Amino acid sequence: MITADIEAFWDAIDAELAALPAAAELEPMPLHSTDTATLYFVRLTSIGPYRISGYYSVPRTPRPAPGLLLTPRYGSVNHIPDFHDRERYAVLQLIHRGQRLADEPFAAEYPGLLTLGIESPETYVYRGIVADCLRGMEFLRAQPETGKIGVQGDDLALMTAARRPEVAAILASDLMLYRLLDAAARSDAYPVEEINDYLRAQPERRASVADTLRYFDPLYHVGRIRAQTMLPSGDDAAWLQPLRDALGTHAQEYRITHRGAEDNDTLDAWLAGQLGAEPRSRFLQNV
Repeated sequence: MITADIEAFWDAIDAELAALPAAAELEPMPLHSTDTATLYFVRLTSIGPYRISGYYSVPRTPRPAPGLLLTPRYGSVNHIPDFHDRERYAVLQLIHRGQRLADEPFAAEYPGLLTLGIESPETYVYRGIVADCLRGMEFLRAQPETGKIGVQGDDLALMTAARRPEVAAILASDLMLYRLLDAAARSDAYPVEEINDYLRAQPERRASVADTLRYFDPLYHVGRIRAQTMLPSGDDAAWLQPLRDALGTHAQEYRITHRGAEDNDTLDAWLAGQLGAEPRSRFLQNV
């Protein structure tokens, strides 16, 4: 459940965004447009102010089209949305501050971004990154060609949907900020290991790190979500149980089979069904 201090923190960010015009610029990308979809490079202003960007693709189909926000991955580069998504959705692949094509004046370092400014919620880099995702959702919602809107990604998808009630469906996987200190105690894999590296160097800051991460853990936010939310689970299904409990009846679970085509097609069909789009497989089918 979200607490009063966390609620006030994010309310202040919403107010900061509301006071700052997005100043959207759309630049056509004809070399990447097709007979079925038109692609644009988008620039938006987020808090800071900071100029972020993204790829926005609009299908050449009757309007409105389902909208889909793809929140940024953890890494320096985000790619143009998949061909199958571009044919079905008005889809925005957001690029947050510090990532390639949104790296002026700040270029993110990998590893290193996960702990940048983690000493307090106000200085943590994810304060701006989540705001970037919220700005991306606002842009998508404002486009006249978009109908029902879904969001797909990791913790950023859950945080965005918690703050923007227009989201109709969420597909969230590969969570990183969820129970991050607990995850760091269980793993030495990057990027989670960045937390362990930081605390080995500065063990006296464990309490402040724990307090900061509380503001960005989706567990404290998903109680606000009213959209159907798919949480694919791996071999340790119990890990996500607190999150499913917090979502209540809005949570849906799919147990990953590790058979790529089957997992992809099942999750694709679920999201398409929620948004009124056609299911698609990214794999060759037997004929």
